[in-house]
Amino acid sequence: MPQIIVVADRPNGRGEGPVMLNERVSAADFESEHFATALVERLGWAVTDASAVEQDRPATAGYRPAG
Repeated sequence: MPQIIVVADRPNGRGEGPVMLNERVSAADFESEHFATALVERLGWAVTDASAVEQDRPATAGYRPAG
């Protein structure tokens, strides 16, 4: 199944960047406008967090469960 992965370029202790988002998706998922909107929001949080890590700032966005 296809995956969307956002990884910060800055290496962690194991020599690889921290994974900010790792989500499996299928083409059928995009039939739901709600899913697509929520995915873009999660993607934005992950990119913001990865940028913060790369600039040596604490990640502040991250996943925020609804409710």
